Amino acid sequence: MRHHWLLLGACGWVLLILMFVSKFIGFRAVDDYGGRVGGQSWTVQGTKVVRPILFSKPVQTVPKPSDQPSAVPTVTDWQLVVESRLELLSNVCKNSSFTNTTHAAISKFVLDRIFVCDKHKILFCQTPKVGNTQWKKVLIVLNGAFPTVEEIPENLVHDHEKNGLPRLSSLAPQEITHRLNTYFKFFIVRDPFERLISAFKDKFVKNPRFEPWYKHDIAPAIIRKYRKIHRNGELAASGLHFEDFVRYLGDAEGRQRMDRQFGEHVIHWLTYAELCAPCEIHYSAVGHHETLEQDAAHILKATGIDGTVSYPAIPPGITRYNRTKVEQYFAGISRRDIRRLYARYQGDFQLFGYPSPDFLLD
Repeated sequence: MRHHWLLLGACGWVLLILMFVSKFIGFRAVDDYGGRVGGQSWTVQGTKVVRPILFSKPVQTVPKPSDQPSAVPTVTDWQLVVESRLELLSNVCKNSSFTNTTHAAISKFVLDRIFVCDKHKILFCQTPKVGNTQWKKVLIVLNGAFPTVEEIPENLVHDHEKNGLPRLSSLAPQEITHRLNTYFKFFIVRDPFERLISAFKDKFVKNPRFEPWYKHDIAPAIIRKYRKIHRNGELAASGLHFEDFVRYLGDAEGRQRMDRQFGEHVIHWLTYAELCAPCEIHYSAVGHHETLEQDAAHILKATGIDGTVSYPAIPPGITRYNRTKVEQYFAGISRRDIRRLYARYQGDFQLFGYPSPDFLLD
């Protein structure tokens, strides 16, 4: 009988031990994985809580050039981005320390850059090397010359005698003032240094539209003045180097004298302030090349033309900022020349929220 009770007692202790061990394991499982099997948890083992990105929250800052939204933002979200850009623009315009590089008079030169669509009350300021060809196509369709952007011949887009796009400068002063005060006004920007690289490649390397004056007139003049060993026939024959181009752009006095000689061909590397006078004209939106897909959708919606015309398809990745390319082009150029170049375009960096290229300046 005694052995019987001893056996029952031992079994009881075993059951108690098993219950304790099972409860301990259960607590460890919850602690390690952040939730029981079948439950939902945003906790990653051993790290911080991971929460989903909610695009419905207000956007407080201007997206950096490299920003590519991982999800499609709502119309309200992007309106906040546009407003933050305009607020930054206004604040920098008021900063007297940047006046020399941010302000420009509303001259005939500026008015020549602005295309008009009276039917939809739109003004578009052309800033070369940021995808302006596509916006011109949109305006041509809006003016009724073609039913879709795909049907417009490429050579017609840049023929300002035949493309049917009126310029603001062609109107009387009173009509100009009325449109500046009442129309939807916009332009597009991109990272200033990457834009200069694009201008250099397009005009002095590839020259796809066959504009011979860039290679035969402007390039030799820059080489003669800014290439240190330009007398070497072999180097001169190799065409304009990006280093020559940077020296020319960074030389304030010398460049101004040469630009008078070059005429309006220099628009491809003028600052945004010189082209569109953003501190004097109150624009409705400033799009960024790096977020062109979102900006194009916003502008079409804001102007009420999203049901009339579509912005041409944007190849994947083509608008993304490419720091590696910038570093390659500026490799071997002296810090002195780069700092002079930055001084010339500092206003563009500040006005539109592009970070200073410290990786080139330091």
